[in-house]
Amino acid sequence: MTRIQIITIAINFILIAYIARLITKGKLREEYAIVWCVCTLFLIVFSFWTKGLEVMSKLFGVFDPPNLVFTAFIFIILIYLLHLSVVSSKSHHSITRLTQEIALMKEKMKREEQERKKA
Repeated sequence: MTRIQIITIAINFILIAYIARLITKGKLREEYAIVWCVCTLFLIVFSFWTKGLEVMSKLFGVFDPPNLVFTAFIFIILIYLLHLSVVSSKSHHSITRLTQEIALMKEKMKREEQERKKA
């Protein structure tokens, strides 16, 4: 096993341990941790299987194996950004709805308080 393989494997295991720590502290939700863990596991697999990138590039018809890595990661990042945009949109909608409900409740409380003062 080469030095770069050992370094890559060690860094990937450290990353998985860090992800687990973030989950237990409540700083990272499980749905996002799954994406990180899957990507890290793929990196671990290709760290052990050195010819794997060449096999995968031939399978997909890519001439240069590093191009497959860049293309795959760009595709993964785009899908992940789309997912984050959907989550952000849902959160924005929920915040708007909650803000409106709070404003209505405040208005209702004001009216009830004014009615009590009159009575």
